[in-house]
Amino acid sequence: MANLSPATHIALQDLVRLQADARALKLPSARPVRSRQSGLRQSRQRGRGMTFAEVRQYQPGDDIRSIDWRVTARRQSPHTKLYEEERERPVLLIADLGPTLFFASTGAYKQVRCAQITSILAWLALWAGDQVGGLIFNGRELDVLRPARRRKSVLRLLDQLANLQHQAGTPPANEHSPANRLDTALAEARRVAHTGSRIFVISDFINLTESTTSLLGALARHNSVSAIRILDPLESELPASGKFAVAGPDGPIWFDASNPSFQKAWRDKVASHEQQLAECFRTAGVQAATVMTHQEPAAALRLLLGPGGRIG
Repeated sequence: MANLSPATHIALQDLVRLQADARALKLPSARPVRSRQSGLRQSRQRGRGMTFAEVRQYQPGDDIRSIDWRVTARRQSPHTKLYEEERERPVLLIADLGPTLFFASTGAYKQVRCAQITSILAWLALWAGDQVGGLIFNGRELDVLRPARRRKSVLRLLDQLANLQHQAGTPPANEHSPANRLDTALAEARRVAHTGSRIFVISDFINLTESTTSLLGALARHNSVSAIRILDPLESELPASGKFAVAGPDGPIWFDASNPSFQKAWRDKVASHEQQLAECFRTAGVQAATVMTHQEPAAALRLLLGPGGRIG
């Protein structure tokens, strides 16, 4: 394990160190709370929570302790302060470490970026007081970690992220194996996720099927779902010329980028997949963002997350 390149495989200790990158996102620290079940996730319910929402005219049944006396005096009628009641909610991270992510032409392998992004999101969720769980899968197995609000749960998730990555010299499983399919993980997520969960799907979304859209849509009906796509520049546009080799299940596959017919076939395939993927996300009602293999994950997430590193 020590001889592995950090660009192709990231170890557990490096995933643990990503706490520093997560802290750099400047997630606001939790204010003191009375209940162990309180978190920083805002619900739509109004009550005596942590975050001020608005002032409105007093209504029968309002807590008189919430009366805003300054506004009441200024407007000559009773007005009440309202707050967003902050509650924890489960955060479920679906991490794809399948065969197609054992690749990059620049930066780090897609499986490394996937593990890094998943780790940072896990740390952010834990510090926000949320329950953290995950589904991690590769071409051979799917590991399910049910949401919990404990550091050791995050460490177990990180350990599986390290263990389930492919290693150089070990051929990935057959990409047609059911164990590696995104659909398998999405179907399992429906059984694991509690209503109102915050779900992130981190994948390259290459292996779309007719079922992917409906499975994502079923998750999004009762949860907030975001798709984070890991993309390598070579998957979008080929170099203008040159011969290149890509590892395949039966050995290296060579292609000539200067061949006009090959370039056209590639562009057509890319355009078709992009259209299919955009339609999948639109129909399913899923928010989507892209992280490139040459991007540092913390910098990429800073652009994707809300102010202060919020993952709400």
